[in-house]
Amino acid sequence: MINRGGSQATASRRAVLRALASSSAALALGGCASLAAGGSRFDQSRVAANPVIFAATTRKPVNGGRGKPWYGTERGALSLARVKLMPPNDERFSFSAIGLGDWAVEAVQPIGGQVGDLIARAEGRDILIFVHGFRYTFEEAALDAAHLADGISFQGETMVFAWPSKAGFFDYSFDRDSAMWSRDGFERVLDGVMLAPTRSRVHLVAHSMGTMLTLEALRQIYARYGDAAADKIGAVVFASPDIDIDVFTSSIERLGPIARKITIVTATNDRALAISSRLAGGITRVGAAEKAQLERLGLNVIDASDSWGLINHSSFMTNAEVRKVIRRAIEIGERRV
Repeated sequence: MINRGGSQATASRRAVLRALASSSAALALGGCASLAAGGSRFDQSRVAANPVIFAATTRKPVNGGRGKPWYGTERGALSLARVKLMPPNDERFSFSAIGLGDWAVEAVQPIGGQVGDLIARAEGRDILIFVHGFRYTFEEAALDAAHLADGISFQGETMVFAWPSKAGFFDYSFDRDSAMWSRDGFERVLDGVMLAPTRSRVHLVAHSMGTMLTLEALRQIYARYGDAAADKIGAVVFASPDIDIDVFTSSIERLGPIARKITIVTATNDRALAISSRLAGGITRVGAAEKAQLERLGLNVIDASDSWGLINHSSFMTNAEVRKVIRRAIEIGERRV
């Protein structure tokens, strides 16, 4: 639930992480070496070589979507954009190697057409879609998509799905409703994947509150396309999912073979989800459930309870072992039978 603040809070958080990385560089880089082991095809991410990602957003554009902040907090029609990034420079490459580099958004260019047109531009490369969680700005969501793709050395195209978040600490209810309101928009994105005349597969990484709208969209896509949807969808990673455990269990039963593609990142000491649970009347959130409980549903589960951090809600971005699991899930998802 609690994962992101304003620009000042974000800068402070990254400064702390950089300081920590500097004091333990050998250990951190050693962890990155283990992340790269056994995957020679993942030497450099595509986003590092070509610092551009795509955005699909249900946020209303600000300044026509062409001037910072580009897209704001209000709800709007689904629109597409090309996001040009500035990767970390050579002086900060060591921080980039452990996923803490100072990426920045240089420009956002709204584009016309349909999602299928973007998929076609991938020219057969797979697509990684990041769906953010509670308390994100558009810029933060785009940057975390880039951090994720670079951190796992993803070779395909990257897209962020940015739904309308107020990016405020006390706006949990608004964000939750906005996430669910965006289900139709995200379903249109997945429709574009299904209808695109290409062999590209889509891999989904959804965080926190974003997992709920992802789960609901997947249910609709499977109901519409059946096993053909499972063939187009590669890996599905739910990181710290802020979902009622009972709702999740019933939904998983309606996903058919897609359910077998799901990896859950959990932490029983996730303090953000503990607060979310209290707001929901004490119902356990999936991201804080016991590993064995989720494994009984036939899911792949990684328990990140031992991750460093006061909140333990964003280990998919900061923990090398978790990133390794995500990358492994995508490798498996890329295999075609």
